[in-house]
Amino acid sequence: MLNFTDVTEFILLGLTSHQEWRILFFTIFLMVYIITMIGNIGMIMLIKLSPQLNSPMYFFLSHLSFVDVWFSSNVTPKMLENLLSETKTISYSRCLVQCFFFIALVHVEIFILAVMAFDRYMAIGNPLLYGSKMSRVVCVRLISFPYIYGFLTSLAATLWTYGLYFCGKIEINHFYCADPPLIKMACAGTYVKEYTMIILAGINFTYSLTVVIISYLFILIAILRMRSVEGRRKAFSTCGSHLTAVIIFYGTLIFMYLRRPTEESVEQGKMVAVFYTTVIPMLNPMIYSLRNKDVKEAMNKVITRMCLTKQN
Repeated sequence: MLNFTDVTEFILLGLTSHQEWRILFFTIFLMVYIITMIGNIGMIMLIKLSPQLNSPMYFFLSHLSFVDVWFSSNVTPKMLENLLSETKTISYSRCLVQCFFFIALVHVEIFILAVMAFDRYMAIGNPLLYGSKMSRVVCVRLISFPYIYGFLTSLAATLWTYGLYFCGKIEINHFYCADPPLIKMACAGTYVKEYTMIILAGINFTYSLTVVIISYLFILIAILRMRSVEGRRKAFSTCGSHLTAVIIFYGTLIFMYLRRPTEESVEQGKMVAVFYTTVIPMLNPMIYSLRNKDVKEAMNKVITRMCLTKQN
């Protein structure tokens, strides 16, 4: 007979058990979190304030930045708290809430990236019809799907997490409540949770990635048909930022969730998770601003306007 434990809290083992590394990690990730907040909130405000960024591409980009703000905020503050704390506990209910928002925001982000790929195809493949086909109503409908589907998927996945049973061990080998270490730690209810996690992740990642790949195949065909060298250069430039973000985000998530949870995979996943929960949300605004002429011009105009306002 298994001796099930009525769990009220977990202990997050975090990134390291070495005291001398904690202050260094705290300083690094605090700086990364601050840069992430400034970069993404700044991108949202820039898109709102700049008339030249009033297009579907930047509408979707503002939502990507919005999701990145919440994605990082769901994990980083607790991680920073635990780096300075000796207890490192998280309540059972807060753990489930963290799981819920993490799974929801991951799904929202992958489908926003898919929507952005489709938007790039419409802009490059059908430039004359782009304005009418990608109207404000269509954009709102397209962006609504990732939020609705992501949160409904997360609700189902979190209910399966709630079905896990624990037999005394309450130490999570991670810096946040993630499915793989919870499954590895549970002593019952793991079969359904483990396979639904792999199946759901596989279906959703495959579906969204298929949309991205098909969109970029059509984009490539459209670019090869262009006679203008300048047109090709501009098309590659606008797609390069998005493609970079897609490769980084999908690559790390596939490595994390499309494997059975083992002691080795959980340990490796912890290192990969640092990248997609803290670094990628920080990199996205940089990727889209440094490689995008329109964003840089809009940024210069806003800065110039602010300087002139202060002088007056």
